[in-house]
Amino acid sequence: MTYTSQRIGLSHLDWLEAEAIHIMREVAGQCANPVLLFSGGKDSICMLRVAEKAFRPGKFPFPLMHIDTGHNYKEVVDFRDKRAAELSERLIVRSVEDSMKRGTVVLKHENESRNKHQSVTLLEAIEEFGFDCCIGGARRDEEKARAKERIMSFRDEFGQWDPKNQRPELWNLYNARSHKGENIRAFPISNWTEMDVWQYIEREQLELPSIYFAHTRPVVMRGGAIFPVNVELASGEVLNIPKAGEAVIDLQVRFRTVGDVTCTAPVESDADTVEKIVLETATTTITERGATRLDDQTSEASMEQRKKEGYF
Repeated sequence: MTYTSQRIGLSHLDWLEAEAIHIMREVAGQCANPVLLFSGGKDSICMLRVAEKAFRPGKFPFPLMHIDTGHNYKEVVDFRDKRAAELSERLIVRSVEDSMKRGTVVLKHENESRNKHQSVTLLEAIEEFGFDCCIGGARRDEEKARAKERIMSFRDEFGQWDPKNQRPELWNLYNARSHKGENIRAFPISNWTEMDVWQYIEREQLELPSIYFAHTRPVVMRGGAIFPVNVELASGEVLNIPKAGEAVIDLQVRFRTVGDVTCTAPVESDADTVEKIVLETATTTITERGATRLDDQTSEASMEQRKKEGYF
């Protein structure tokens, strides 16, 4: 914290929030048809609060959108719908299952993770609604490829990202201009860390899906990770049936990140309040995605390659 920030009484969260508000307003001012990506996860929950501070008491100058794999945790989907209703904001949901029905997504096998296929559904939704900017909740500490991304990240007419072809962002000047068919991905909380997110949630007293807090659920140990089993979806379908010979145990866990049921693992934890999660986050030595996003641990599904193909 600088002498100036100490003198005027602003904390580091105040500065991060002010920057995020400024970026959201830049998107609203420069883009004709933006959309805010909202999954019900902790980062996008913070984004909603930033949007409230940027535009309330008026309506958001953009709708909310979630690209659903069809295999998301019921608690998160329910929270997503409830929060959008509370804010009286339009929520658009497009599903990877719709792309599968159209034949634009073809799984290699029935149990393949659908996470990476969200790119196809996202690009189809952008074309369907004519969005020229998608506002996302990516952070620079989330995964190493994120650090290569600009706050206003340019995508070409095919939705592709080229880390060597990005615009300079000197003196906090952002360029969100694009031609028809091109797209901008804006990341207002780029300079936030996982710790910042949890401290912001604590300060703002933001409500969260219950699976972020410690709870007991059946799991197996698979590939060095805790793998949730017998997970019931909102549709009533049950996923992650244990394999033959696997020992199912009831373990107290929480989720650091939420995504597709088939590839998102929890961590062992007794942190059942935000305060405890902040303390736990301060002492962990494992990155958020390192042990919890199983599909990020293969070269085929590397984040950088997926982003080049149009991923968030």
